Amino acid sequence: MSTLISKLQAEQLKKDVASFRVGDSVKVHTRVIEGDKERIQIFAGIVIARKGCSLNEAFTVRKISYGEGVERVFPLHSPKVAKVEVTKSGKVRRARLHYLRKRQGKDAMSVKDQAYVES
Repeated sequence: MSTLISKLQAEQLKKDVASFRVGDSVKVHTRVIEGDKERIQIFAGIVIARKGCSLNEAFTVRKISYGEGVERVFPLHSPKVAKVEVTKSGKVRRARLHYLRKRQGKDAMSVKDQAYVES
């Protein structure tokens, strides 16, 4: 039974997943379907958490919109997520950045910068 489940999960995994970590600034391109039309909408912010593994992996992105903090959780291997683009790499020493929720203004969107090197 578990081999059948693992085969089904392997088929649904994305092959071209961008490598990013907690603390990176990303742009998440999501597919939005309105009626019979489909368009791409971008959600840009800082990755504050990653959880799960394999097909169940998800990540949380936080941004400040009109002075209010907005967080959104995206399944990594979802067909609704078209692309994850890393704009700036950050260097953090935590697995979860929930302390950013308490910050105000510019401090809420800043973590230590790191020169991004593709590997």
